[in-house]
Amino acid sequence: MTTVSVVIPAYNNAEYLEETLTSVFAQTFEDFEVIVSDHSSTDSTKAVIEKFRHEPRLVILDTEAGGGALRNWNRVSQAATGTYLKLVCGDDLIHPDILAKQVAAMQSASNVVLVASPRSIVDARSQPVIARRGLAGLRGQMAGVRAARATVRSGTNIFGEPACVLIRRDVLERVGWWDSRFPYLIDEATYVRVLLEGNFVAVPEVLAGFRISDSQWSVRLAGQQAQQASDFHRWLKLDHPNVVNRGDVLLGNARAYAMSFARRLAYILLRRRMNRAI
Repeated sequence: MTTVSVVIPAYNNAEYLEETLTSVFAQTFEDFEVIVSDHSSTDSTKAVIEKFRHEPRLVILDTEAGGGALRNWNRVSQAATGTYLKLVCGDDLIHPDILAKQVAAMQSASNVVLVASPRSIVDARSQPVIARRGLAGLRGQMAGVRAARATVRSGTNIFGEPACVLIRRDVLERVGWWDSRFPYLIDEATYVRVLLEGNFVAVPEVLAGFRISDSQWSVRLAGQQAQQASDFHRWLKLDHPNVVNRGDVLLGNARAYAMSFARRLAYILLRRRMNRAI
């Protein structure tokens, strides 16, 4: 057993995967394994993975076609042997000290089940679009229930994409692995279920980079994300009324729909920025 499993569910990430893997292997923390699985990509993702076969900590898998993100996310997570798990999508980046700082935070108390850090938002050229985003002001250790309520009330995923987060693998397994009932919230919905099992630690430094494209910020997706956020809030209130109340849900829903308008504006600005770069 190793301390950390960094798992990478790759799918058509040939353009960015080498940069992602390089950022993973550049960690100052040494006790980790890397598990990457190609989900039947149609580009040269496999060839990029092969460039790293010499790495002794790398495990290369394959995931059969179909099943969406859930199949590959669970494929790499269930293969992990580490005490803690960090899922990094095949086009995102992590900073060299993220594992060292997040493992220290995880080990600060026996009942910590999830740690998160802010991230920068970067474009296709790895240039910052937003320098810092995440955590909504949360700092230090707190009850997971409090952190879960905070993400609902914010109307958006305050913990960030999986590269920003470190999870206890045994707790992820106990709650049933990744939750895709709300596909656009596969990460946030899973974090909340994990957080109901223990405490949360917010690490304030920016320690990851999330890459966006114009397709991720489209007008159509913005509306769907807001609706799924509303559905998720409703589910959490029904199943866990001790975590959020009606007022929390109403506030979170209003903010989720307001965020959808912000995403539409971001979509327009991003398209203009990318067009100027061509």
